[in-house]
Amino acid sequence: APAPPPARHLFSDPAEVEALRGNLLAWYDRCKRDLPWRALAVTEPDADRRGYAVWVSEIMLQQTQVATVIDYYNRWMQKWPTLQALAQASLEEVNELWAGLGYYSRGKRLQEAARKVVSELAGRMPRTAEDLQKLLPGVGRYTAGAIASISYGQATGVVDGNVIRVLCRLRCIGADSSSPAVIDQLWDMANVLVDRSRPGDFNQALMELGATVCVPKAPLCGECPVKQHCQSWRRVEKELAFASQKLFGKPSPVPDVEDCGVGDCPLCPPATEPWDSSLGVTNFPRKAAKKPPRAMRTATCVLERRGCHGASEYLIVQRPSSGLLAGLWEFPSLPLAQDLQEEKEKEELAHHLQAWTGRPVAAKGLQFIGEVIHIFSHIHQTYVVYSLHLDGDVTLDPALSPSRWVTEDEFHASAVSTAMKKVLKAHEKQRRKESSPVKGSKRKREAKAQGAGGT
Repeated sequence: APAPPPARHLFSDPAEVEALRGNLLAWYDRCKRDLPWRALAVTEPDADRRGYAVWVSEIMLQQTQVATVIDYYNRWMQKWPTLQALAQASLEEVNELWAGLGYYSRGKRLQEAARKVVSELAGRMPRTAEDLQKLLPGVGRYTAGAIASISYGQATGVVDGNVIRVLCRLRCIGADSSSPAVIDQLWDMANVLVDRSRPGDFNQALMELGATVCVPKAPLCGECPVKQHCQSWRRVEKELAFASQKLFGKPSPVPDVEDCGVGDCPLCPPATEPWDSSLGVTNFPRKAAKKPPRAMRTATCVLERRGCHGASEYLIVQRPSSGLLAGLWEFPSLPLAQDLQEEKEKEELAHHLQAWTGRPVAAKGLQFIGEVIHIFSHIHQTYVVYSLHLDGDVTLDPALSPSRWVTEDEFHASAVSTAMKKVLKAHEKQRRKESSPVKGSKRKREAKAQGAGGT
């Protein structure tokens, strides 16, 4: 069995742990942000509603910034204030409210778990982290710990991205912070540190510190309430002191390299990636290099017709119920092979559109709008956007995926992804460009540009 990590990487002094808890909680009481889910966690007397309120916030906050989540959270809780209300909602309603928040499977799993609580657990939320993780689909170790500590006062730690950063800096942990061995060690540390009398507040304080002070770049170490417990900050301060002594010509001792003194330490940086003085505390944490997102190209067509009231209507179709953007609506789209010639792209898209229009579509009738780039977490997606205006009525084949015609307002109210909103925006921009009057001849415009020093 591997030897346990050296003490300098751990919180082994009870007095230091107690001091850190007190400093962090005092700072949190003074500086915490006023967030709607925090208010509900404190004021909601019903334990199941309280757990549900925290649960929704934690799912929304996964991979999403607080500023983005607040409005979505308020709308969600207004529409579905209880587990029972969410369980009765349709997936379409959930997707519509979630549209634009990203990682759409989160909303789907949240609703599925709510239905399970109502149908199998008599509407009663599990009260411990162990039961939450075991009984609720989509609830992992972190979410279970957050709900249990914040809603029910269980003295269990949590480890998310913010906590990883804070703990790695506090204890100079330079091994790959995404590796299972390091993650397990960080969970042990979090469980040692969590305040037994205020576990929910302590966990939120640790996350708040990482979100507002101990940030990834340019951390505000001068404002940190626990810097005296931070090994990384101590090292920076020592290096500054050595540099100052050298500046004044005073002999300085050999600087403490701040390693743990044990070869092959599982928590130290690898020998090939030593401490970089120019980075300071941002030497930590360290992660393995990410795989570059895979490139994908998709042909997308904005099919447009004139509605019965004269307004433009667009055809949208529903994606499959599993996979990327499951259950969301989009313009008719077709994945493309890489390095496909433009004319071949148009031909394949035209053939694909025949199923939706019920009539042959000529490739030359497709108008090229442009390319829209959208970055998913693991995919660099390029939408090659075309448009096609249809005259007369079009009968949609019920055997195909669900589809419908929508106005612009109905489009934005539907469960469509941010990527599709970008596609429609590109289409509208092109249409405005075509409809705007051209002022002056091309030759006059060029002469004017050259006279003004343009090229």
